Amino acid sequence: MNGFIQSAILACQEVDALVKEGNSSLFLLHERGMGGDISNGADLRAEAICFSHLSTYGSIFSEESGWMSPQSETTIFLDPIDGSDNFVSQLPYYGISIARVSSGKTTEALVCNLANGDLFVRTEDEYYKSTLQNPLIKHEININTSAKIGLFEKAPEHPDLIKKLMAQRLKFRSPGALALSLAYAPYVKYVLFLGTMRPYDIQAGLYLSEHLHLFCDDRYLLICADKELFEQIRSIVEKEYF
Repeated sequence: MNGFIQSAILACQEVDALVKEGNSSLFLLHERGMGGDISNGADLRAEAICFSHLSTYGSIFSEESGWMSPQSETTIFLDPIDGSDNFVSQLPYYGISIARVSSGKTTEALVCNLANGDLFVRTEDEYYKSTLQNPLIKHEININTSAKIGLFEKAPEHPDLIKKLMAQRLKFRSPGALALSLAYAPYVKYVLFLGTMRPYDIQAGLYLSEHLHLFCDDRYLLICADKELFEQIRSIVEKEYF
């Protein structure tokens, strides 16, 4: 395990301990963050913890504070709490997204589901799933050919597209944490998102899922393990929606 991933896991473990305490200060609302959403106490505390563990590895660009250190050739894209509204609502689908990019190339990515301890890691040499409790035990990630649903983030904002997907019996859920949904892409039929592409939301997840069929531009993002289904959904989005 390289030093960056080890430090990222330590950061996640510290944030995990923090959120499990359930201190009321974690739920307090603060000012609007750089990403446009109102930050809560958990966002800011998690950001500070991640900064303390990762700042020596590059310039950190975070959803809450933007650039936290002078820009350099290596950037660490950070979403300290992906799915903040889920966390505040005590819905168990929220976590941390971390990606390290050097000279324009992603070299390490980690996405952690704090609600259940799932840990997804990719480096230039490895791709595996582990847990916060036992991060040294690495599990191979295989395509789930039995998947019945996709993940369509921000689905309520696109009612016309919902109708077109449902007409093709392309079932989905909209869990509300994009980085986590991208990490879970091998286990579901597809992941779809329409909207603004922010690097701290997608950088880690795109790298984790780079072996799948993937399309991403400034309009939408689609990931699918099955080539035929990938082309079917692209056709719906491109020809019938846009």
